[in-house]
Amino acid sequence: MTTPALNIAVSKGRILEQALPLLAAAGIEPDTDPLDSRKLRFATNLAHVSLTVIRASDVPTFVEYGAADLGIAGKDVLVEHGERELYEPLDLGIARCRMMVAGKPDARLTGNGRRLRVATKYLHATSGFFAARGEQVEMIKLYGSMELAPLVGLADLIVDLVDSGRTLEANGLAPLAHVADISSRLIVNKASMKMKNAPIRELMQVLETTVGRKN
Repeated sequence: MTTPALNIAVSKGRILEQALPLLAAAGIEPDTDPLDSRKLRFATNLAHVSLTVIRASDVPTFVEYGAADLGIAGKDVLVEHGERELYEPLDLGIARCRMMVAGKPDARLTGNGRRLRVATKYLHATSGFFAARGEQVEMIKLYGSMELAPLVGLADLIVDLVDSGRTLEANGLAPLAHVADISSRLIVNKASMKMKNAPIRELMQVLETTVGRKN
């Protein structure tokens, strides 16, 4: 019997760089190096498995609508996407970082009666964090150069991903509060899980074993 075709969507950038060795350890290798190609779709050494390489924010959408059966995306993207037609069965433990509130070293996390302005592209996570603290905030959506916001008076605070913290330090900012630990997760389309259960579960088991060995 023919094995159903599986397409795996993977985020570009750091996640792709760290996902490729993980996939290789699980026996999946693209026919062309995605890090050195302009292609977006790749066949692999397994005839029934292909890879699609797309921007991080698009991975959950491709999986939700069945354009990909599985995906590898950061938890930050998944929180913002919301829980829809997706399963999230496995933490792959790659591309680890922290989502942090940051600002000038003397900045406060409370507005003392006024509404704080917070610049971020993580609106859902940010609103949840401050709501849990009983703080109402005005959120300003930015997609990049987040560190500039407190320096030019655009916002009191920012919420962003922090790895080493060197970019914050270089811009005179400091991490002030922890929002969430972030790593990349395997996600699965719910319909694919039903229709292609056997090959998906086999792949999940191999990846889980591979992740266990790496940890």
